Amino acid sequence: MIEIKQICKSYQMGQQKLEILKGVDLKIEDGDFVAIMGPSGSGKSTMMNILGLLDVPTSGSYLFNGKEISKKAEDELSIIRREEIGFIFQQFHLLPRLSAYENVNLPILYSKKFENIQRAHEMLAKVGLSERAKHHPNELSGGQQQRVAIARAMMNNPQIILADEPTGNLDSVSEKEILKLLREMNDLGMTVIIVTHEEEIGHQAKRLIKMRDGVIQSDQRLQNLNRITQNNSFQVVPTKINSFQTPPKAAWRDVLSYFKQGYLTLVANKLRTALSMLGILIGVAAVVAMLALGKGAQKAIEEQLSSLGSNLLMIRPGSVRVAGVTQESGAANRLRYEDLSLIKSRVNYVSDASAQVNGRVQVTASAKNWNTQVQGTSPAWSKMHSAIPEIGRYFNDDENKQRARVAVIGETVRRELFGDLIPIGEMIKINKINFQIIGILPEKGANGFRDQDDIINIPVETAMKRLLGREYIDFFETQIDQPENIEVAQSGISQVLTEQHKIPLSQRDDAFQIRNMADIQAALQSSSQTMSILLSTIAAISLLVGGIGIMNIMLVSVTERTEEIGLRKSIGARRNDILAQFLSESVVISVLGGLLGIFLGWLITLVLSALTGWTTSISLSSILVSFVFSALIGIIFGVYPARKASLLNPIDALRYE
Repeated sequence: MIEIKQICKSYQMGQQKLEILKGVDLKIEDGDFVAIMGPSGSGKSTMMNILGLLDVPTSGSYLFNGKEISKKAEDELSIIRREEIGFIFQQFHLLPRLSAYENVNLPILYSKKFENIQRAHEMLAKVGLSERAKHHPNELSGGQQQRVAIARAMMNNPQIILADEPTGNLDSVSEKEILKLLREMNDLGMTVIIVTHEEEIGHQAKRLIKMRDGVIQSDQRLQNLNRITQNNSFQVVPTKINSFQTPPKAAWRDVLSYFKQGYLTLVANKLRTALSMLGILIGVAAVVAMLALGKGAQKAIEEQLSSLGSNLLMIRPGSVRVAGVTQESGAANRLRYEDLSLIKSRVNYVSDASAQVNGRVQVTASAKNWNTQVQGTSPAWSKMHSAIPEIGRYFNDDENKQRARVAVIGETVRRELFGDLIPIGEMIKINKINFQIIGILPEKGANGFRDQDDIINIPVETAMKRLLGREYIDFFETQIDQPENIEVAQSGISQVLTEQHKIPLSQRDDAFQIRNMADIQAALQSSSQTMSILLSTIAAISLLVGGIGIMNIMLVSVTERTEEIGLRKSIGARRNDILAQFLSESVVISVLGGLLGIFLGWLITLVLSALTGWTTSISLSSILVSFVFSALIGIIFGVYPARKASLLNPIDALRYE
């Protein structure tokens, strides 16, 4: 039945290679009862795991029923474990949320060839636990739990029973009962292999193998291999799985089984399930409400946008005619830094003003470098743009006058150069010139195709004289105290600049471009058509956050249930089975959350409509979109945790603490 040749198993522990098994040769015949003994660290448990296909050898040959399996894929090994091997663990490995009957019936979930709902009851009867079938593991004694594990091992009529310290956690009475059951199974023709460190138990086997330091020291035959069939309470006529007179399992039954298992898991952790469902619920409710209230919310957003920055004027050089040819800007109308003080002192209603020059630069810090945009600005720029640093500070007038080499960086620059560190006080090189970081700009995000956080601000005089070598300003920004004074201030700015630059009367109209926020009103009108899409996108982000919540919860679940995953794989679950199991749980969360979210969104729409007077309507399409999106979120964000669970090595999972 089993023949291994020169089996070696080693682990890499840092720089050291730890050899567990060192060229072991062993042959086990059909119907034998073998005990493997040895002290801790002798390699007996590793040998058991390799014999049970829970672990794979580093090298060597493993023949199972005459077929080489040492190089088979994990799913192929799962099928062999499912059909040929039954496991009895020292720690029992019963699922606490399942009854004794459900634990015993668990291998049926992965047995693709048959379905026999009565067999679990028959197995429990054989181990004397018929009356405890509906009890959960915490309601059973240690001996009873081990008998449940034995009944589970017998479900698929295996050829081999592998028992790892089956009596290690039991009292003497329970120990005798378990050994009696093992002998009865062997008498029925099953091959039984146990691992133990107790001499008394080892000598009750027909063959005793002793190991030490990864090699077999002795192999002693204690009883003849002749099978002894007894008329006892456990006697069952051995039948192969293929001979079961029961219909094959339908695919839809597998799906129902996965969802049933997922439901039991979710019910067992009600609070955690509710919290993870909350993200999807809120996201779907937001989508429904946003789509229904799109027009009313769109108008409110437009009003808010119109009120922001409406008293800001931007002054740029215009076009002039030189020798009859129109040019974008000539020497006469180029903006000088001195013009800024003239505007502030001579134009009424100007509350603040800032000069600005821009350029692309290469920035380095330690071994990292980044290409970004540098803005030379006046100190007033941060207040005018609501960009006062939350970390550090902005530069002041003295630093601007002294052309200080200080910099305030955006979040993107900080992340690219310093990772998660707060670099206040650190030095960076901008075009090979040292600057000290004194602040971090508040995060603005992307605007169109431009990342507003991918920027460095330095004093405008520093930028002109020390870094960019500019003689002229790119543009000015002025803030007017009241919106009604914008036109008067705009005329005053134009007059001051044209007089200062001695622009001829014929060219004054186009010499400087002065734009206010009224110019943006047309753009706001066109963008208002996309507001409903924007609102839906914001709501979709809530769904994404809910999906991330599901993923986090499922990752925690994978960690908590690592031993369960190892158990399921040991009884025949393939990777796809584990994947489907965990994916079904995330789908249940997202679908239930989606249905509740649709109902909540409908309530929110009614309440807001009553309070605001907005006209609202919930369309069937919005409901379908929300529901489908929530289901997809569960699938998409559930795939990674489910895949992580399916890739776990069975023996590593069983040993997880």
